[in-house]
Amino acid sequence: MGLFDKLKQAFRKTREALGEKLSAVFTPGRALDEKLLSELEEVLLAADVGVETTDELLNSLKEAAQQDGGKTAPELLLREQIISLLRRAEATPPPPGKPHVILVIGVNGTGKTTTIGKLAHYYSNEKKSVVLAAADTFRAAAIEQLQIWGERAGVKVIAGAPNADSAAVAFDALDAALAHGSDVLVIDTAGRLHNKLNLMKELEKVSRVLKKKMPDAPHEVLLVLDATTGQNGLNQAQEFSRIAPVTGLVLTKIDGTAKGGVMLSISKKMGIPIRYVGFGESVEDLAPFDAEKFAAGLLGDFAPSTVEN
Repeated sequence: MGLFDKLKQAFRKTREALGEKLSAVFTPGRALDEKLLSELEEVLLAADVGVETTDELLNSLKEAAQQDGGKTAPELLLREQIISLLRRAEATPPPPGKPHVILVIGVNGTGKTTTIGKLAHYYSNEKKSVVLAAADTFRAAAIEQLQIWGERAGVKVIAGAPNADSAAVAFDALDAALAHGSDVLVIDTAGRLHNKLNLMKELEKVSRVLKKKMPDAPHEVLLVLDATTGQNGLNQAQEFSRIAPVTGLVLTKIDGTAKGGVMLSISKKMGIPIRYVGFGESVEDLAPFDAEKFAAGLLGDFAPSTVEN
């Protein structure tokens, strides 16, 4: 199964809530009128697209239809608006570094540690040498879990004892990555948000210690969000972005929810690119974000596009 087919399968629940219901609304030859717009609003909100984003999409659709003068079917115009919105979340290449240092943050339970294991596998497949740092020392289970994922991905894991200084673990991992000439260092961090001041201080300390060895590190700060939480995940992203310099997002568990429409809200409201989307239990179940392919996964046969495997 190719990556595009995997994505289509992962988005099945959202596609049933969004793409298939949009297809039902857009009966052949139906004109764009207030009744149609009202039905579209209902479908978009049910897929957790969010009120503001739904309003923007429908307003953009009306403007596009007026400019087009009825030459293009409204469903094709809506697909164009959705793809345009998703393109806002496409990432530019991150700054270079050897090792390329990635700090991964997020609340426990979002799939943060699993995502790191998948990232390790992804970079290994790209012929990059990878080191993982188990700097979430608050939970012994997080250290053990990362070590298991490290074994699956075949990469080195630097870990300390439970409750050890997370910044010290990150420093040791960077030291090891530099010594071995590794291409990528991925650092797990504590997943606590209830005490924002402590978390902010901890993340600042980790960054400060890394800069002693490598002034431009970390090169990326990835925030992991659980797609099954829908708009609550968006609220979480806004909270984290206030206390950490988030440069990219990873949306996980997309296969377990009909709320994949939150991707559109994230694109509109955050101004932070979606770097990856995670789905499934396999180490291979992680895909770089691509607006065209993800739109096809979300919308399915609704107003078909030309995206191929």
